[in-house]
Amino acid sequence: MRKYLFSGAVISAIFSGIGVLRASIAGPRDWRLLLAWVAWAASLAIAIGTVAEDTKRPEIDG
Repeated sequence: MRKYLFSGAVISAIFSGIGVLRASIAGPRDWRLLLAWVAWAASLAIAIGTVAEDTKRPEIDG
């Protein structure tokens, strides 16, 4: 769990989620807001997938 919380990609996705949440509270609700949420979900999924792949890959010294 710690590897996911301290990953730079996951932290970046979480902060961008805060921005999308603020935009959804303050801004107009139209198709662009839905697209922003879909893009945020995709970036979070990619970040989590990247961390999972990095933990599976053996480290190469040298």
